[in-house]
Amino acid sequence: MGARVAVAGASGYAGGELLRLLAGHPHLELAAVTADSKAGQPVGTVHPHLARAPGLAGRRFDATDPDLIADCDLAFLALPHGQSAPLATRLPQATKIVDLGADFRLADPADWARYYGTAHAGRWTYGLPELPGARARIRSSARVAAPGCYATAAIIALAPLLAAGLAEPADVAIVAASGSSGAGRTARPELLGSELMGSVAAYQVAGLHRHTPEIEQALSEAAAAAGADDAATPPAGRAPRVTISFTPLLVPMPRGILATCTARLAGAAARAAGAAARHAAMPGPQHAATAMLRDAMSAAYAGEPFSCLLPEGRWPATAAVSGSNAVHLQVAADAHAGRAVVVAAIDNLGKGAAGQAIQNANLMLGLPETAGLTTYGVAP
Repeated sequence: MGARVAVAGASGYAGGELLRLLAGHPHLELAAVTADSKAGQPVGTVHPHLARAPGLAGRRFDATDPDLIADCDLAFLALPHGQSAPLATRLPQATKIVDLGADFRLADPADWARYYGTAHAGRWTYGLPELPGARARIRSSARVAAPGCYATAAIIALAPLLAAGLAEPADVAIVAASGSSGAGRTARPELLGSELMGSVAAYQVAGLHRHTPEIEQALSEAAAAAGADDAATPPAGRAPRVTISFTPLLVPMPRGILATCTARLAGAAARAAGAAARHAAMPGPQHAATAMLRDAMSAAYAGEPFSCLLPEGRWPATAAVSGSNAVHLQVAADAHAGRAVVVAAIDNLGKGAAGQAIQNANLMLGLPETAGLTTYGVAP
């Protein structure tokens, strides 16, 4: 018998992916499966691919009753934004929680009010294990807020460069394309197949997307770790505030995120790129700037089980990470523009949601971090 876990909000895409991964988890037992909108319906009707999965065959969704969840060792909350906080207050402290929603991600009540328009519930431990010191904090926490999908890709892509003082925190641009499952399962005209196929569309442009403050918060904390001897580092006591321009795109595929992140080069990388720009015919300085960026990424993610810096010249693709908890990364210095370019690919339902939630749960329960997860994508 493994640790008993519950999934609240199990009828959505992220909830369904949690069920799929938990069905194959060697150390976790699925004790409660709830979904208010589908209560009483067979799990296999809502998620046909799970009709014969261990622990799910013949099972029906229960209503989201706190008493059902309270007996569990850990609960995954895969609920719409704003619904996790009321449920969490009704669960005992002995029940560990991983929240896949946004309710406990932001520290600043003003940011929460601006982007979500409800009362701020506070901040929990941020569940991105790849950030410096995060793994220890997650292990010791009973309440963890899993990052958003876009945020996961962008933060993993940029945090090492900001922490190393190789990128300017005030000049960061992110353009990220997501599959339609990132918008959830609720039927909306713009998500119909006939509307999506053959079309790529931008949405919530110019700082309107809700992941904007989350990305800025995490990257600002990473930038605060920049070396004191670097010119991009502010005086002591004045941590740099990262400002991003974020443009999300909806693309005609069911799952996956490809985030192209750029930032103005700083410190030694900026000097090497400047030398390259002055001597365009000499590849050495540009290669030196790229090498600095790659060294920072390699140092940050050495030994990480899910973050993979690809060989130089190979760029990430969403198909390679589909169905996995992996992050594929590539970085280069653009000497002509004086910018670092980092591309990250994740599965928005994997590392961007359910896979990351299970990675956090493994840490919180003292299990092997990689249990029930894979770095191998599904192809074609």
